Amino acid sequence: MILTADSGSTKTTWVAAGVRVLTQGINPYHMGSEQIESVIRQELMPQLTSQMEGEEKITEVHFYGAGCTEKASAPLVEILKRYFPDAVNVEVASDMLGAARALFQDGEGIACILGTGANSCLYQHGRIVSNVSPMGYILGDEGSGAVLGRTFLNALYKGGHANMIETFERETGLSLPEVIERVYRQPLPNRFLASLAPFIKAHVDCEWIGMMVTECFRQFFRCNVRHYDRPDLPCSFVGSIAYYFEPWLRKAAESEGYIIGKIMKEPL
Repeated sequence: MILTADSGSTKTTWVAAGVRVLTQGINPYHMGSEQIESVIRQELMPQLTSQMEGEEKITEVHFYGAGCTEKASAPLVEILKRYFPDAVNVEVASDMLGAARALFQDGEGIACILGTGANSCLYQHGRIVSNVSPMGYILGDEGSGAVLGRTFLNALYKGGHANMIETFERETGLSLPEVIERVYRQPLPNRFLASLAPFIKAHVDCEWIGMMVTECFRQFFRCNVRHYDRPDLPCSFVGSIAYYFEPWLRKAAESEGYIIGKIMKEPL
């Protein structure tokens, strides 16, 4: 039996023989071995055990995830081998490769991810031939949930939007000191920033918020897609940000001269 996982920084979806379970995200670039093993032991294994009792053993594991560089992935590979000792093949690859395979199979195009983080690649016939480094939510990740959240908070508190500040703090239960605490003193600030996306979506018809969202997506095309120099190819997307903000993403693509193909909430 094959166990396949698709992991972003916020959540991981695991699928085997029709069984589908969710755990928190596993990003080996940002998480240590103890954190990763805790997710596998406390979240994944109890769910698999309860839902797959009596099923055949896991003989292959294919994990596609954010932060899965060759060096960073080594501890994750070892942990998966330990918890699935019958697996003769344990593959850990980038979420970018998983997304590209889901979007284009054996074809070609520009595959993009817009979720908590962002990424893109030029994909041809089963392999990634070019990849612009996303550089993470501090230095890059244009168009991602984390960058939308970061850009929104900056504009909210520095843009003179008193009425929206009142609405934001009432609906989220957050204050500026609590925002600062979550971003600078608590772990995984990228997840916190991305968690503001539902609020942004709920108020995206507010003119300045809609313009901000569109501009964030335009920056994604300018800073990432443009470097592939293939405006003839479709740009297809996976990820919750691309899925829920589709009208603004399409508007940004048109403004930058690109054609959008598929938009999928998740590659699995």
